[in-house]
Amino acid sequence: MGKLKLPDTIKMVITDFDGVVTDNCVYIKDDFTMARKLNFKDIMAFSILKKNGYKIGIISGEGNAAIETMAKKFAVDEVHQHIRVKIDVLKNIVEKYNLTKEEFVYIGDDINDIECLNFAKYKVTVPHSVEKVKSVAGIQITESDAGNGAFREVADCLIG
Repeated sequence: MGKLKLPDTIKMVITDFDGVVTDNCVYIKDDFTMARKLNFKDIMAFSILKKNGYKIGIISGEGNAAIETMAKKFAVDEVHQHIRVKIDVLKNIVEKYNLTKEEFVYIGDDINDIECLNFAKYKVTVPHSVEKVKSVAGIQITESDAGNGAFREVADCLIG
């Protein structure tokens, strides 16, 4: 099992999408539309979390079909796209579900996640996140890369 340590008090996993669930790459198709690649390990993590009673939230600075697909397929509880200031959305989610700091984990990888990571007691990032994120006090770093099982690593840690 990985090195992440998360308590059994967690009820909700709130995550950024690009750079956590995806490999942080955008693929430009011939028709100039964008696409993202998802790993089945990470897709299965959504299923595992939902089947085990966890709530899931996505707060993304971008909007894309991959988020929409995952949200519909796994009945993701909270989906927020095109969000520039994520902390307000995170605080609203925490209030809506009446969560304490012991009951949620936030996963992010870039500077637009730092406020959320600082707000969360339990915080996780990926190995290739920016240095400012890696230096957030108390942050845990997955062994798996973004888009290659990092989200699954969090799910596996919670399920045990």
